Amino acid sequence: MSKTVEAYIEEISKDFSSIELSVDNYGMHNAFITKDEIYGVIEKLKEAGFNFLTDLTGSHYPENEGQEFQVVYHLHHFYDNLRIRLKVNLSKDHLEVPSITDLYAGANWMERETFDFYGIQFSNHPNLSRILNVDDMDYHPMRKEFALEDETREDKEDKYFGR
Repeated sequence: MSKTVEAYIEEISKDFSSIELSVDNYGMHNAFITKDEIYGVIEKLKEAGFNFLTDLTGSHYPENEGQEFQVVYHLHHFYDNLRIRLKVNLSKDHLEVPSITDLYAGANWMERETFDFYGIQFSNHPNLSRILNVDDMDYHPMRKEFALEDETREDKEDKYFGR
């Protein structure tokens, strides 16, 4: 008989104190984890059968003081057909989480993309460099501190683009 996401999380929660599990309105399981424990949690989930990293990305929430950035991981357990979303909140002053490239080779490019667009550092990454933007770019374009449109235009305002 296959396990549930809750059963897997309950099993590994014995080793980690920071896991907060919830289910969103769409039935997706979300686990909030501290950056100090994220690597260990992902490692245990992989050992438990969550062997596919579907996605890894970042988000920027400038209004959340002290937790302005978030790294989001999507893992899939093929055998039990389970999915889980792991989230780590980061302060703008401490934008670093451990790399998981040694667990999932596909994380290499995803971490590089997240670094490129948000400036989030992945410690122990084998080649953390820009992947989609030019190397001499001195900012990270997906941060909400930058206007969505050319500021010289009067007909374009951020409020029309969801900000």
